[in-house]
Amino acid sequence: PGSRQLLRELYPHTGRARIVGVTGNPGCGKSTLVDALVRGYRKAERRVGVVAVDPSSPFSGGAILGDRIRMQRHAVDPGVFIRSLATRGHLGGISRSTDDVVSVLDAMGFDVVIVETVGVGQAEVEIVETAHLAIVVVVPGLGDEVQAMKAGILEVADLLCVNKADRPGAERAVQDLQQMLTLRTDSRPPPPILETVAVSGKGVEELRAALDARLEAGAGSGLWQEWQERRARRRVEELLRESLTRRALGRMPEQELGARIARVARRELDPFTLAEELAGLAPSTDGVRG
Repeated sequence: PGSRQLLRELYPHTGRARIVGVTGNPGCGKSTLVDALVRGYRKAERRVGVVAVDPSSPFSGGAILGDRIRMQRHAVDPGVFIRSLATRGHLGGISRSTDDVVSVLDAMGFDVVIVETVGVGQAEVEIVETAHLAIVVVVPGLGDEVQAMKAGILEVADLLCVNKADRPGAERAVQDLQQMLTLRTDSRPPPPILETVAVSGKGVEELRAALDARLEAGAGSGLWQEWQERRARRRVEELLRESLTRRALGRMPEQELGARIARVARRELDPFTLAEELAGLAPSTDGVRG
């Protein structure tokens, strides 16, 4: 219950960490790649925080938190802090509390905070509003043409990484990505495409160098302020939605709300009218057939 006040007090001490998102389809090796990036940052004597989001069971609500298991080599390193989060049904590839955890790590003085999304495919676009830069990871052999042309997450990429590039089809995957980039209609420069083999570390330093170059270029230009404002807007809107939803639902006792929802289920009342009533935009529907 006291977390919000603590976060208020922490907020003035945030805004210094470089926040990197890593997203991609399941099985593309995101956790192994993050582990290799952390190793590189530690060699460069930079403190790293990792927020690893794992999917929740739709039945128990629990999560295995397997990403943390894959990064055991950093468990005793005081310059690395890994926090696993369950999505708890939150869509967009991240958890509802991701921003808060990132803020805590930022305030703790970590130089880089890496947010690894849950790995569910096309819905993971929220990471672009949580991180300063996003790495989108793909692998050869997963129907590359469809993967490149259809996956909405590719549109949020600041860097494209073809991982497991020692597999057959890696060259084709790069070509598919290059073809996809020619179809972009925005004015942003196309993201670079890098090949890695995260298990062996091949190409990881090149990826980290490209990432750092983009981060530093952004920090030295108006992009940094744009990134910060984008993150701030998303957080304010998210908190506003939570507050308004909580206030709206509190306008009506739970038993009465349940009765109204039952009326919606019976088609005696439409959901739009009930939502407007809870928001205070419509008169009460008590006794009125929808």
